[in-house]
Parts: sequence; C-alpha cells; structure tokens
Amino acid sequence: MARIIDAPLVADRACEPRRAAWGPLDAAARRGLSFTPDVKRETDALYEQVEHVIPPFEWPAYAPLIAAINRLKREKNAVILAHNYMTSEIFFCVGDFRGDSLQLAREAAACTADVIVQAGVHFMAETSKILAPDKKVLIPDLRAGCSLAASITGEDVRLIKARYPGVPVVTYVNTSAEVKAESDVTCTSSNAVQVCEWAAKEWGSDRVILIPDEFLAKNVAAMTNLKIIAWHGRCEVHERFTAEDVAELRAAHPGLVVLAHPECPPDVMAVADYAGSTAALAHYVEKRNPAKVVLLTECSMSDNVAAAAPQTDFIRPCNLCPHMKRITLEAIYDALVNMRHEVTIDEDVRVRAKRAIDRMLALPKQQTPLDFETGRAPAEVELV
Repeated sequence: MARIIDAPLVADRACEPRRAAWGPLDAAARRGLSFTPDVKRETDALYEQVEHVIPPFEWPAYAPLIAAINRLKREKNAVILAHNYMTSEIFFCVGDFRGDSLQLAREAAACTADVIVQAGVHFMAETSKILAPDKKVLIPDLRAGCSLAASITGEDVRLIKARYPGVPVVTYVNTSAEVKAESDVTCTSSNAVQVCEWAAKEWGSDRVILIPDEFLAKNVAAMTNLKIIAWHGRCEVHERFTAEDVAELRAAHPGLVVLAHPECPPDVMAVADYAGSTAALAHYVEKRNPAKVVLLTECSMSDNVAAAAPQTDFIRPCNLCPHMKRITLEAIYDALVNMRHEVTIDEDVRVRAKRAIDRMLALPKQQTPLDFETGRAPAEVELV
C-alpha cells in the first residue's frame, strides 16, 4: 500500500491500514505547496497510474509535491532514477527511469542530465556517481543504507583475496564503492550466473568468490558447476521469508503462484514456483498473467507490478525495507530545492570501482531475465 506522507517510519507497522494522518496536507503545506486547479491538471494523468494504490481522498496530499518535483527537474535538468522498491507515487509519478539496479546503472551511465537524484539507497547513488562522475548525484536521505552493503568492507575483500589468491572476486552491486574497488567484476541478481561463469573462464579458475549475499551465492551455486566461495551477508528483507510462510500462504490461497527473489533463503527457493531478479519477477507476471500471485520481495514491488497486471490478484506478505522507505516525495523535493546530500567518491576508488562495473556492463545483454531453478536441494558453498 502507498505510504502516508511524513508518517513515522515503523517497519513493523508497514502493513497497517492507511490512516488519514496528513491533516491539512502536512508535507506539501509545510513547503508552501497546495492542491490548486493547476496542480490537478498537471497530475490528473499521473494519478491514473497509481489509483490502484492511492484512493482519491489521499491524492491531494501527494499531487502538490509531485507537480513541484517535476517542475524542478525541468528547471535543473535533473532526472530521477526510481528503483522497483520505491513506493508507487515515486516510481510512477516522478521517476524518469525505472527498474532494477542493473537497468538503473545503465541509465546513469547514458543519461545527459546535469543532476541525478537516486530514488533508491546509498550504494545505488554511489554507482551512479561512479559511472557519471561529471554529474551531481543526490541521495534524498543519507540514512538510506543497505544491510548487504553494511555487511562487508574493502578491508574484508582484501583479506579474502589474500586467502584465495588468483580466484576472481565477483561482487554484487549491493555494496559500497570501496568494496567494488577491491573487486574484479560486479554483478546483479539478473546476471550473477552469467558474470560468475565469465569470470571463471577469464581467470582460468574453477572457483569464484561471490560476495556479499550468502543466499544469492547459494542460489547461484545451484545454477552452475563452479565452486562458489561466499560471504555471510544477507538482505534483511528477503532473509525473513521462510518455507513455512510459503506453506501458510498456499493453504490460505489455493492456486497461488509463488515468485521468489534469489536473495531469499534456499529453502524458500525450493518451494517457490518461480525465482528471479526484480526485473524477472515483473516480466513473469506481465507475460504469464497468473490469476493469483505472491512476490516474495520488498513491499512496494507488488504495487508497482500490479499497475501493469490488473487481472492478477496480488497477495501481499509485506516485508518492508526501512532504508528504501526513507526515500519519500518530500525528501526528493527538499534534495532538489537545496541540491543537498551530494554523493562524492575518492577518485582512485571511483576509477577502480568503475573498472569492475564496466566489465559487467560490457557483457552481452541478456534478452530475457534469468530464471533461477526452483524445487531443488540447496547447493553447497564455502563460507569465508
């Protein structure tokens, strides 16, 4: 469900019914913005894209900020990169480029804007700055971090490389710039198998170090004959899903199709009907039109996919990412008005991190998102 503007960030209450807590259009009014006839005209078409999650009586709380943000983008030659986990009012109404981390990385590298606002988390903003050093990159809230990015440091990677000399280091993009700088090549959940197999061939190795997500590494290991060396990082959203959750959902919703992200634990992957990256999950729903589906990933993903799949009934077991939810319309507006929270990276770190990202981006683009195998026993990996 779409979030009440300026509501307290309380993860355990993410699925509570919406409350009319914005009083006299709190967030917009405090910034001198109001729901005028001009604002209504500017945003009517946008509302059609989010009316499945935002009821009409709430729209006047969102529309003034949306209109103001879109005007500021034109004035400042700015674009907003909106990750799939953004709430719908951001994803559809102010996002210029939308998608998973790989798609957004490609857009950051290619865009001609002067300013990039990252509607995502901090490592994504760093990735944009790595690929577009001449752009001003803004993160609307400095607290928008990531449990995976926080699980490993550049020093950790140096120690891993010393322990396994000659073994290529494949690093998930959900990491800091300093970690990418110590890596040989980056990957996303969309292309992790492709990148690992390329790296093994390029380095002449039968082993690959895949960091930092332990579950992604185990799920990649099930898709390849390579020996995978893994780290103990986990996504705090996806690790909370269990096989028991899936069993309860199936019992409560006969005929349910269960789709899982590969950051989920292997026991969840074993009982899911399909597994893949955020792009792959969206692609599955749009192409196969399941009657009833559950996406085992971050809350807002279902809202955003539902816009293109009105015939599908989405069951929503809501695991919210508190870091993603720090990115709000009001934070984006304030960032653009004040040009604040600029992301900077030491040039030596940026250049070395860019090398790892460029190696990933140079690989052939996959025509369709990768399907992870489900219904099989977990693969073994070596945890470092």
